[in-house]
Amino acid sequence: MRQRYLMVLLVCGGAMVMSARPADARIKLITLPVRERVEIQLDHAHATLVEEERLVPLTKGLNQVDFSWANTQIDSQTILFRVLAPGEGGRLEAKVLSVSYPPNENALVWQVYASESGSARVRISYLLGGLTKDFHYRAVASPDEKTLTLTQYIRLRNLANEEFGSSNLWAGYGNRFLKPIGLNETKQMLAAKYMGVPITKTYTCDPNVHGYLDRAQNKLRVPMHYVLTNDKAHSLGVSPLAFGKVRIFQDDGRGTVAFLGEDWGRFTPIDDRMRLYLGVAQDIVVKRTIERNETRRVAGNLYDREVIVKYEIENFKDMPVTLNVAEDLAYVRNELGGTTGRDVQWEMGDETTFVGERDQEESTYQRLVFHAQLPARQGAGKATKVVYKLHVVFKNEW
Repeated sequence: MRQRYLMVLLVCGGAMVMSARPADARIKLITLPVRERVEIQLDHAHATLVEEERLVPLTKGLNQVDFSWANTQIDSQTILFRVLAPGEGGRLEAKVLSVSYPPNENALVWQVYASESGSARVRISYLLGGLTKDFHYRAVASPDEKTLTLTQYIRLRNLANEEFGSSNLWAGYGNRFLKPIGLNETKQMLAAKYMGVPITKTYTCDPNVHGYLDRAQNKLRVPMHYVLTNDKAHSLGVSPLAFGKVRIFQDDGRGTVAFLGEDWGRFTPIDDRMRLYLGVAQDIVVKRTIERNETRRVAGNLYDREVIVKYEIENFKDMPVTLNVAEDLAYVRNELGGTTGRDVQWEMGDETTFVGERDQEESTYQRLVFHAQLPARQGAGKATKVVYKLHVVFKNEW
């Protein structure tokens, strides 16, 4: 094993060590034994916790243990040294008495008292920069786009200018790995594989979030997503899904897969949902226009604004689909009357034609989400136009 950290031991008589100057006390140096155990915790985004254990030979009396490093991103304020247990016979007792920093060196020196000669197990922990990880995924949807296989990988990059032997690796949740880590090495590990994950393919139009495909013709963008739920009922729910890049494919049913695109999967706690962007639908056309925009004076300079937003929708697919129609009421108010900075006050008008109530889970007080049911096309190039209306009265405007 290549030793990038130099850890050494000096054994002296008690009176000599107590009286020696720091420079004099570092003359006799003995390289510390190799690591017996290494634990590397990767759950923090910017720092890695390393714990290593070694069996250290001690001489009865005062001993000086020297931990030196160079060209390595160790945070010296986080280094801890603990004596755990004797390694031989069980009779040796050891205690750390003091710690000092030699001037102009990347080093720490501990004075350790041993009740008798022998070996003691010590643990040294510290935060280390340059040893990082990220997650990425491979998602393969079934031909009918009802389920997918989600494979999660951890990619470890070691730019810490140090190498470790067989090490226990943990990302904060999920599986643990026992792997060696080489100098300047990039290592990819299979973290988890989930088969038969139920998904929903969604189509959504939202002028505030997704904007227009053709503003001159009032045609909205209609992004497509795969939506998966991180819970037991959907073959997940073992642990949170970490943030990472997702490469998305679809099984073509003939033994090969087609690449659909890439997206960044956000951190998804248990019972939450992850949405994977697939692109913009070209076979669903949504034309959004303002059919009514009228004001009524209430008192003084206060007035109510009555608005009807009309959606003319055509589905050129061979199958019926559900379109999520989202509208941010502050966006609508500002679009028609200018930005006021005030929260919207509103009530639903009776000319709204969406079937059923707004989606209670997806909607907020300001953002409304409705589901528009679109029939399949009747023939090649022929789509049935469906018209929906949203009727809203904005209260106490000025």
